[in-house]
Amino acid sequence: MTNQMRKRIKNPERQGGREAREAREAREAREAREAREAREAREAREAETIPLLPASTSLQQAANAIASSFHLPLTNSKPVDSPYYLYLTAERLELHHLTKKPIYVDFVSGTLGYRRHHGGGRKQALAKAIGLKHGATPTVVDATAGLGKDAFILASLACHVTMLERSPVIAALLHDGLQRAKTTITTITNNLSLIHHDAQDWLSKIQSSEAPDVIYLDPMYPHRQKSALVKKEMRIFREIVGADLDAPVLLEIALTRAARRVVVKRPKWATPLGDYKPNFCIKSENTRFDVYLILTQ
Repeated sequence: MTNQMRKRIKNPERQGGREAREAREAREAREAREAREAREAREAREAETIPLLPASTSLQQAANAIASSFHLPLTNSKPVDSPYYLYLTAERLELHHLTKKPIYVDFVSGTLGYRRHHGGGRKQALAKAIGLKHGATPTVVDATAGLGKDAFILASLACHVTMLERSPVIAALLHDGLQRAKTTITTITNNLSLIHHDAQDWLSKIQSSEAPDVIYLDPMYPHRQKSALVKKEMRIFREIVGADLDAPVLLEIALTRAARRVVVKRPKWATPLGDYKPNFCIKSENTRFDVYLILTQ
């Protein structure tokens, strides 16, 4: 934990003497370098191996626009050297696998449609962790947006949420779902914005005047060999983008950029991210939200 972080976090955890601190800082620097190298290799591999296929020639122009925006390769046939490909139909953009059902973003119906009407409002654990109380509606940066589920829930509770997603494939799916939702649930989608960018880089460059009230992190859950079968989406995410090895580094940056708090979503059984002790936790059935409070100046 850097000195800058200690000054900003309420009751920061302090452990070990000088030698232990120096060893920890050296380890963190090495892990940050390895994570950065792994991220760069993953992004290059992902862009090369997951192409975009339009369902018909009439969709070619739209496919070209998506490929240009998210730096994706185009193809005119199902790939033979990769099990995954993006498939653009007249209805939506889907992530296809040769043997699995397609994945796409749907903010209007399905699970999120149900959560919008029956999710428990500000009494649900996510809302409490973010700090939705007494009429407060903090600005939120979701630094690991994924398919946007948690961001959408917060937007439906009137928070203004900026979604950051570094994976070009996931960002393309998220953008497509957001555009389709704008035709039916404008009040909620007006609270959402998407930025396709690496969160570490983006957060590092924002000015203090631009700091969001809350930075929310939902990194890839740590792997458990004896755990129950992981959800399909999580398995596919792990195959496509790999493990979030640099998540502890992202937390360190978030702790120096958030105005009020940082919230990290974890499995109930997992240790705190990067072993940084939170100020308090909000627990639900299978999930824990670790909350780090920021000292106000």
